[in-house]
Amino acid sequence: MPSTPAHASPHTISIDTIKDDAHRDTTLSVAPSAQPINQDTLGPAAASSVLQQAPGLVLDACILMSGLLRPLLLNLAHAGLLIPLWTDKIGQEWQRNAARLWPIEPELLQNEWQLMQEQFPHANMGDVTEFEVNLRHTDRKDKHVAAAGIAGVSKQVAQPISVLTWNLKDFSRSELRKLQLGLIDPDRLLSQWWPTQSLLLQRHISATVEELFLTGRRQPEPVVAMLKRDRLFRLAGCYDRLLQQRASIDAKS
Repeated sequence: MPSTPAHASPHTISIDTIKDDAHRDTTLSVAPSAQPINQDTLGPAAASSVLQQAPGLVLDACILMSGLLRPLLLNLAHAGLLIPLWTDKIGQEWQRNAARLWPIEPELLQNEWQLMQEQFPHANMGDVTEFEVNLRHTDRKDKHVAAAGIAGVSKQVAQPISVLTWNLKDFSRSELRKLQLGLIDPDRLLSQWWPTQSLLLQRHISATVEELFLTGRRQPEPVVAMLKRDRLFRLAGCYDRLLQQRASIDAKS
């Protein structure tokens, strides 16, 4: 059940704090590799061997709906910070809702989805119906999303694996934890990465936003405002503080 972000784009450019039922934060290690590996430079065998060196993230349809988050996360995946996971059902839900909410040709969305499959051949978990059986407390319409994560755990495609979604209330945190899955929203995730990956994140945020502006998919506006528009308030604060620190240093030099 996707949320409704402000924008979506038909073009792609190229983990775990969870709360228990009492809302007490429990941190699991989902930090990206200290030295991110660019999988684009590796052959198939080498790429497969490094898959487990980054956290896996099941990208819910509501995440794919964002014309900013989707390309940003995929860019970060290319940089080796994360391993994206999805299923055809997630892709279909994204395409169906994007075509319903915005004037986007279905063919463009299909081409985008196909490009994602080609860029990340290990991401699609296939038919995950069998993994829905033990999900008794997750919302019926979102069981397939959690099941994609369970399939990833079973296939050992990454460690750890979390469901990345805005719709936290539709999932049972305690149930996912018992199945070795985390649950987190993108703003908390990216802001948690900031202390150790600020330069890499800033570079990819800037590059992603610039590409969106150049291709006309977003109207030019300050990056901080753009992040807030996509509900990335913590990340916007981190980005803004970095800009202020740089401005202060420049003023003193």
